[in-house]
Amino acid sequence: MPEVLHFTVPPEANGERLDKWLIMQKTLELTRSGLQRIMEQDSVLCNSRIASKNVRLHGGEQVTVTLPEPEQLELQSEPIPLDIVYEDADLLVVNKPKGMVVHPAPGHTTGTLVHALLYYCGDQLSGINGVIRPGIVHRIDRYTSGLLIVAKNDTAHQSLAKQIAAHSFTREYRAVALGRFREPTGTIDASIGRHSVDRKKMCVTQKNAKSAITHYAVLQQYDKAAYLRLQLETGRTHQIRVHLAYIGHPVLGDDVYGKAYPGLDGQCLHAAKIGFVHPVTRKYLEFESPLPDYFKQILMKLSRSQRM
Repeated sequence: MPEVLHFTVPPEANGERLDKWLIMQKTLELTRSGLQRIMEQDSVLCNSRIASKNVRLHGGEQVTVTLPEPEQLELQSEPIPLDIVYEDADLLVVNKPKGMVVHPAPGHTTGTLVHALLYYCGDQLSGINGVIRPGIVHRIDRYTSGLLIVAKNDTAHQSLAKQIAAHSFTREYRAVALGRFREPTGTIDASIGRHSVDRKKMCVTQKNAKSAITHYAVLQQYDKAAYLRLQLETGRTHQIRVHLAYIGHPVLGDDVYGKAYPGLDGQCLHAAKIGFVHPVTRKYLEFESPLPDYFKQILMKLSRSQRM
């Protein structure tokens, strides 16, 4: 039977949006995207009426959330090697190689990080994000290499997801971007939303958009490209790629927001550092991933071309 949860909205929640208030309730172990899926299925009632996510609360409302029955996991595990940077009873930090898809999607039904995790962890993965994303708290693009966190249980998943929502994660990237930068450091503060024509792309827009902030520093300027350190305040889909293309410096090799680069599959972008508060010990943990070989080779090629 589906689980039904009941909430009474306190007076101090007056003016808050229903979805934002619900996601902060400890007994509701859902990520924001998970809650949105349930609301889209008309499974959240406010005073016995189907509630949309942007309902404003006044206090005193009776809210009912019907959780769907857990789906049976049908994915097959695959013995794919994992580069595990850290592991304990609650989570893993994995160094994802360039080219690996994080979770199954159309056209990528095998060989994903999820298939590898199922083989390594068995049933010790959180189930909050559904059948095809067990343990996946956040993701990085297929052609982006580097660090991501995997939750082994729902309590850890919920805690990590709330840190992401509060923008309290440390997330630092390395990238090679095209062109010469006028300033050695800068901040790109531009909202990102779905592209109006190509629904697979994101873009800087004010329509149905979310705030997005990226800080960058030029570590090395070459003749036609720059080696960058980037820090995220927010974590929107394709944020770095969209922001750098928006200011006229697309990521090298990004054939979606820029153009392909000979000998390089996808963008030259690496998730180099991640930091977070452990969901159980409450200690701050931080991990770094060295530049992978493909990235080093690009930098060597740029350096050699500059000396010629």
